[in-house]
Amino acid sequence: MSERKVSKPLGFRALRVAAVTVTLLLAAGLAIFAFSQGPAVRAVLAVRGDAAEVVYATGVVEPVHWAKITALQRKRIVELCRCEGEPVKKGDVLARLDDTEERAVLTEIEARLERLRDDAARLAKLVASNVTSRIAYEEALTQVREYEARVAAQHDRIEDLALKSPMDGVVLRRDGEVGEIAGTTANEELLWVGQARPLRIVAEINEEDITKVKPRQRVLLRHDGHQGQPLEAIVERLTPKGDPETKTFRAYLILPNDTPLMIGMSVEANIVVHEAKNVVLVPAEAIVDNKVQRIDKARIALQPVFVGIRGSVMVELKGGVASGDQIVSPFRDDLEDGSRIRIEAAESG
Repeated sequence: MSERKVSKPLGFRALRVAAVTVTLLLAAGLAIFAFSQGPAVRAVLAVRGDAAEVVYATGVVEPVHWAKITALQRKRIVELCRCEGEPVKKGDVLARLDDTEERAVLTEIEARLERLRDDAARLAKLVASNVTSRIAYEEALTQVREYEARVAAQHDRIEDLALKSPMDGVVLRRDGEVGEIAGTTANEELLWVGQARPLRIVAEINEEDITKVKPRQRVLLRHDGHQGQPLEAIVERLTPKGDPETKTFRAYLILPNDTPLMIGMSVEANIVVHEAKNVVLVPAEAIVDNKVQRIDKARIALQPVFVGIRGSVMVELKGGVASGDQIVSPFRDDLEDGSRIRIEAAESG
C-alpha cells in the first residue's frame, strides 16, 4: 500500500511572525518616504491688503469745556444741591460751606468801622472850627479806609464759601454730603460742571513715539464695553512739554458728536501715523533678518525682502515676494536654502 503525504497547516506562530514582518516593512517604507520628502512645515500665502503704522496710547474721555468746583477752605458742608445731570447757569450757587465764624468777624469789623466813621465825622467838625489839627483828621480817615478794606475782604471770604457754577452747562457729578468736611485735601472736588458735547480724549503717549504724532491724524479707539462699529477720533493738539517722571506727552483727541463713549471712560487709542493700501502682507513671524523662506517646488528658497510697515501680526513687504507666494510661517531656523520640505498645513496669510 502506498503512503499519502499530508501537508501540515501553517502554525499560529508563523502567521504572527509574518504579520510583524509586513508591519515593519511598511513602517520602514513610510519612514523612508517621509525622509525623502523632507520635514513638515506650515505654509501661508502672501496676500494683498491695507497696512497701517500706529502709535499706541491710553486716555480718558472728558468734555472739552468743563470745570471742577473745589472748596478753598476747610469747612463743613451746610448745603449741597442734588442736581446731577441738571442744567445750571453761570453764577448759580451749588453748595454752601459753614460761614458762621466769618460772619461773626464781619459784624465785629463793621462795628469798628462805624465807630471810626463817627470819630472821623467829629474830627471834621473840629478841624473846620480850628479846634484840632488836620493831621489827626487824616489819621482817622486812614483808619476808616483800612477797615473798609477789611470789610470788603471779609465779604469776599464769605462769598468764597458759596460755591457757584463757573459756566453754563450741566452738573456732571457731585461728591460729598451735607455735614461732611470739605477742603481736607488739595484736590478735593465737590462738583464737576461742563457741557455734554463736544467730548475729547486726554491721551498719554510715550516719549519715543511722540515725534510721529501730528494734528489731524486719524485715531482708532477700543473700549471693552463697545463691540459695534470701530470708534474713531482725530488728533487735535499735543502738549509742548512732556512729563519727565512718566516719560509721556499729553495729546488731545477730538471725538465726533455721535460717539457712544461717555465722560470718564478709559479707552485704548491707536493713532494712525502712516497707511499703505493694497500692499503685499505676510505674518510677522515669517520674517527673520529681512528674509523669508519661500516655497518653490517643495524646496526652501531663502528670499531677501524689503520690509515696510511692521504690525504686531502682519508686515508689509515692498519687494521680493508677490501676492500668492507660499511662505513658511513661522520661520524655520533649522531649514537651509534648498532644503526639501513637505507642507503639513497651508492657509491664507
